Amino acid sequence: MLVPVFSLKLNHRINPRMVSVGKYDGIHPCLTAATQAGKVFIHNPHIRSQRVVANNLLQGGLDSDTYLLNINQNVSCLTAGVLNPTLGYDTLLVGTQTNLLAYDVHNNSDVFYKEVADGANAVVLGQLGDIPSPLAIIGGNCTLQGFDREGNDLFWTVTGDNVRSLALCDFDGDGKKELLAGSEDFDIRVFKDDEIMAEMSETEVITALCHMRGSRFGYALANGTVGVYDRVTRYWRIKSKNHAMSIHAFDLNSDGVCELITGWSNGKIDARSDRTGEVIFKDNFSSSIAGIVEEDYRMDGQTQLICCSTEGEVRGYLPASWEMKGNLMDSNVEQDLIRELSQRKQNLLLELRNYEENSKIALNALGGEGDGQMGIIPANTQLQTSLSVNMGTDNQSPHVELNISTFNVCFHIDTIIRVVLIFAEGIFNGESHVVHPSAHNLSGHIQVPIVPPKDVQVDLHIKAFVGYRNSMQFHVFELTRQLPRFSMYAQCTPGTGAEPRSYVTFTISDRMQRVVMWINQNFLLPEDIDCPSAPLEVCFISLRDGGQLIIKMNINGEVAIRTEDIDLAGEIIQSLTSFLAIEDLQVEADFPAYFEELHKVLVQVDGYHSVHQKLTAEMADHSNLVRSLLIRAEDARLMGDMTNMKKGYMELNDLNRDLINGYKIRCNNHTELLSCLRAVNQAIQRAGHLRVGKPKTQVVSACRDAIKNNNVSALFKIIRAGSTLS
Repeated sequence: MLVPVFSLKLNHRINPRMVSVGKYDGIHPCLTAATQAGKVFIHNPHIRSQRVVANNLLQGGLDSDTYLLNINQNVSCLTAGVLNPTLGYDTLLVGTQTNLLAYDVHNNSDVFYKEVADGANAVVLGQLGDIPSPLAIIGGNCTLQGFDREGNDLFWTVTGDNVRSLALCDFDGDGKKELLAGSEDFDIRVFKDDEIMAEMSETEVITALCHMRGSRFGYALANGTVGVYDRVTRYWRIKSKNHAMSIHAFDLNSDGVCELITGWSNGKIDARSDRTGEVIFKDNFSSSIAGIVEEDYRMDGQTQLICCSTEGEVRGYLPASWEMKGNLMDSNVEQDLIRELSQRKQNLLLELRNYEENSKIALNALGGEGDGQMGIIPANTQLQTSLSVNMGTDNQSPHVELNISTFNVCFHIDTIIRVVLIFAEGIFNGESHVVHPSAHNLSGHIQVPIVPPKDVQVDLHIKAFVGYRNSMQFHVFELTRQLPRFSMYAQCTPGTGAEPRSYVTFTISDRMQRVVMWINQNFLLPEDIDCPSAPLEVCFISLRDGGQLIIKMNINGEVAIRTEDIDLAGEIIQSLTSFLAIEDLQVEADFPAYFEELHKVLVQVDGYHSVHQKLTAEMADHSNLVRSLLIRAEDARLMGDMTNMKKGYMELNDLNRDLINGYKIRCNNHTELLSCLRAVNQAIQRAGHLRVGKPKTQVVSACRDAIKNNNVSALFKIIRAGSTLS
């Protein structure tokens, strides 16, 4: 059995997902973690004689090997690593919802302290693409921002939603690292420099990412799912009723390949093969896991896997020796595996017995000794599925309908569908949906309403239990049906409603036949569209809000997409250009209603900034007044002037109340400001999503410059035309 080589009990509660290890003097590794009340502790057991006394780095006691760094704000992310390679030691990075601190622990000094309006929800440190110096990259309110060792902002881009996890990985195998970003809109995006090169849609918020090897990386979701991707291909995933608090890549069985180490909310640690997801090791803590890191913490030349719990328990594990041959689990785990295999054997024997009973009943039915209603179904029984658009009724909103039916021509008795199970990602409330008709509604046909919340292509994995009306055992049919990406749009006759004012236009060099092929594959049509000789015009109605979508193309390759939904326009452009393998696409766009809303948001941002500056100035004035009143009150106390002392402290009490009220107003103002900034960042992301390749990168960069310069008119010109040129 693999057992810990060291165990510690630190007297600090550790915040989840905020654990790191740094060599702050270049030699001694120090376990670092965020704790409650805006503090970061640094555990250094190697130099007990070292004493640090400074303004903000406090010592825990005479014999203590743990030091506390006071941040005075709630820590939202933390990491340590090489920010300045010329120094030869690590830098500590601490992020909050308003600032990023790069701290030199050894010299007890700030490297830089940057205000970040969009907050810091996640941080990663390392090389990105062609940028020569290491970057401290933070993910915040729909933005990604990278700072060099001097605090210069060398990288900035927008993403679809609030960022929750980051990792660096050589995704395309070119020897340069790309940035993986997991966000609250359930997407994992891969950024090559500041351009998105790949997107993977998941079923929940991506809470953790870690690079494993090559282009392979692990991920964890908020619903308890962990898994491994190799580029855009998912190798495996498992789902637990507990939450994955931390994941890390570490070669625990010494086979030369890293396993995915997961720390769970119930205190369990497990190691899974990166190829199959099979558990090769597990251990249990008494409380939830806070973080997993690796380092030669004993300084004996061997790297340990270090696991920390939220209660401050720390265990270090050495990789298995060659003699263990990958057998890392104890005999109790082996007994659990034997019991599991025994249970599977019993289930298979029971299934075999059911088949034998059904065969006997079927023989009796064929010999005239029964009615066949308990026997096996005929061999030629088929299960058929189809997808159609249902415009809804008074009791039901519009939706996509999955029709499942069964039939056979052998017996006069029809087969029925008893149960249907559908497994799909991101469609149902959960990952599966069960249809179980009541006894008096049994038939060979079932209709399942489906309402995809997002425009993504989904595989529906269907399992149907088919048998006779009085059957006790059923045959299970399994099949897969693909739901087109834009299935929530019903084809209609052009001119049936008012044409949308908003549009995007662009020109492509592909034939119209290829565009028609894309429409047939990505929309749910009553019948395939034929390529017209005249200009193409196809009209759809959204089943979600009733809005119109019109796609036009003429013989010169000019394409127009008319819709009031800017997100839909972006999704159509990304899908079409991917299908046609278009690398760069510039478009012209106009969304009057959306631009009007964005203009209102920008006005609000200016107002909130003004209020913020005013409140900050007032707070500074009040702070100076507090100092003055306190000195006067203390002077009166020392001179025995109780009347003036009492008066001074009463004024201090009133001023303190004003400060608290002002702080509440400032907090509310900051919350509203963040909400508006998120809308602005999403507008930039949407503007970029309307383009492909270099034009996309240029639009995002130009939009940011326009906002920095407070040039609203230039911002709208850029979103419309892709540049400031009208």
